Amino acid sequence: MPPAPVPDQAHLLWPTVQALRTLGGSGSIDEIVETVLDQQGFTEEQQQVLHGDGPRTEIEYRLAWARTYLKFMNLLVNSHRGVWTLTERGRTVRREEILGLHAGVVARQREELRAKRRAQRSKVLPAGVEQQVEDEQDWREELLDVLMSVSPAAFERLAQRLLREAGFISTTVTGRTGDGGIDGMGVYQMSLVSFPVFFQSKRYRGSVGAGAVRDFRGAMAGRGDKGLLITTGTFTADAKAEATRDGAPPVDLIDGRRLCDLLKEYDLGVRTEKRIVEDISVEKDFFVDL
Repeated sequence: MPPAPVPDQAHLLWPTVQALRTLGGSGSIDEIVETVLDQQGFTEEQQQVLHGDGPRTEIEYRLAWARTYLKFMNLLVNSHRGVWTLTERGRTVRREEILGLHAGVVARQREELRAKRRAQRSKVLPAGVEQQVEDEQDWREELLDVLMSVSPAAFERLAQRLLREAGFISTTVTGRTGDGGIDGMGVYQMSLVSFPVFFQSKRYRGSVGAGAVRDFRGAMAGRGDKGLLITTGTFTADAKAEATRDGAPPVDLIDGRRLCDLLKEYDLGVRTEKRIVEDISVEKDFFVDL
């Protein structure tokens, strides 16, 4: 039996609102995605469907559109730090109102397109809307494509460098075959205590499942109880649940999005140039008083 199809973005509008209400009215993109996956019960197969050739999954892509439409529906706002917050209207909107509001936005966009003589475009969306979704991912997708092109050894060295920049000491890459999936180890020092952390780096398009987390934890058995699993892809809801399962050593997860943000934070292959934009207005009263 083929896997159930991924809902289109229109049918992810209400689940996004629900997720944000569960999160207390605001949340990061990762928190929103994780909560939607959990509440809607998407299967592992659905979560592993790629958008095009990846690295994003189809669910992530459509949830990005859902957030953008909710913003145009005046139900969400977002900060430059990537935190999305329900507006006052978003906190009270009812499920039966959502599709009507969405239809109104689409109708306005179509009218704008006709007014601008852009009917030849295949998408019924103004450039501003497209740009918001593209800006959210463009540089990350480019970076992930680069990471997928480097050698496995280079990717392991990048993980080692990242851990060093983040404050780990004595960070080593094993570079040995048959090491049970462990790529390296670092010592994290926190105040007066320190402890070893084993890491595994997986260059992967799509979602990493719970089995990979269990295998990595098994490789750590008898060596330590702190693990870090780094991937260029994403983690399924089951993988996240397995990583924090009661009674088992926790495994911290870094997905492709978080990896990109960390490389940006530590200036590893990502350069950020800040621009200053001036808002200029004429104070007419000044001239009246001359």
